[in-house]
Amino acid sequence: MKSNVVIVGGGHAGAHLARSLSGTLDPSRYNLILVNERPFAIHLLAGARMTVTTEGNIDSLALIPYDKLFINGNGRLVVDRVTAIEETAPGQGRVLVLQSGERLPYAVVVLACGFSWSGPLDFPYSHEDMRAHLANWRKRYARAQHVVLIGGGAVGIETAGELRDMYPDKKITIVQADTMLLNATYPEKYRREVERRVRARNIDCVFSELTDYVPEYAGIGLTTRSGMALPTADLIVPTFGPRPNTAWIASLGADVLDERGLVRIEPTFEVVGHPGVFAIGDITDCNEQKQAQKYPAHVAVAVPNIMSYLEGRPLTKTYKGSMEIILIPIGKNRGVAYYDLLWGVIVGDWFVRWLKGKDLFVKKTRRARGLAS
Repeated sequence: MKSNVVIVGGGHAGAHLARSLSGTLDPSRYNLILVNERPFAIHLLAGARMTVTTEGNIDSLALIPYDKLFINGNGRLVVDRVTAIEETAPGQGRVLVLQSGERLPYAVVVLACGFSWSGPLDFPYSHEDMRAHLANWRKRYARAQHVVLIGGGAVGIETAGELRDMYPDKKITIVQADTMLLNATYPEKYRREVERRVRARNIDCVFSELTDYVPEYAGIGLTTRSGMALPTADLIVPTFGPRPNTAWIASLGADVLDERGLVRIEPTFEVVGHPGVFAIGDITDCNEQKQAQKYPAHVAVAVPNIMSYLEGRPLTKTYKGSMEIILIPIGKNRGVAYYDLLWGVIVGDWFVRWLKGKDLFVKKTRRARGLAS
């Protein structure tokens, strides 16, 4: 009988790995299985734009089918949710427990289940519900007079930029708990430049303020924890950081997750203390920012190590980390990028518009999944 190689999660990291393994694994010896909660992938880099506008048919392009993902058809998709992972005694087999009740045995499993977001990026699981979700947020943005975005990271900034493109006269405010936009991974000079460009688009920024509650539906007014009032706010949108989808992975043992809920891995991407269990992408405890552009490098290390494990050889390929790069569009034609090279390189509107702002890497990602465009 053939052995199963299972990938849990079909986002940027998991889909890239699935495509690579489909061209590497011997289909006469292994079944490649991708388990994902949705029958389609979501190109999250386009998430802010497609919740604001239909322009450019962005939602249809950013919801990517898996039907061309596997090279020569060497793999299959299982639409389900993993609820537990079990490693029984040696020789007794190892299984994933699915929400449907199916128990899926594996020779190797790769955890790539990513993060969960709040608010507009808390996407549903069917095409029908997804269409309704996007239509609902577009209507809410259209009706609002003063949109307040809670969180001044990349999602909050990009959402503000998309809103400003769509609604030139709408009042928009970003509320950030820190003293500057983004986080301390990036130098102050870049963070200040981002703020300058955000304010230049008539987007207000409020710093060092926390909110105790983010209303689910539009109301009137918002008061921060310190007592500062935004009396005209009529749509409060959570755009703060996401949570790792790793609670079920703790079924492997208390040692698997760190205090942030991230998976402890070796430089080979094997989970610490669990041979044959690998993890890549957002959920790993790699000391780096969580970004899709880094995950081809994860895959380039994970694939040879997975093959070595299956063939009984030592795992020798190791991950050395990636350079920190961030490109933040503030609308389709504005933005600012940072490259951690030399003294730190900052590049402005023309570069971000050319590289990312125009289509948010949607076409590039679709081609990487085997689609024509």
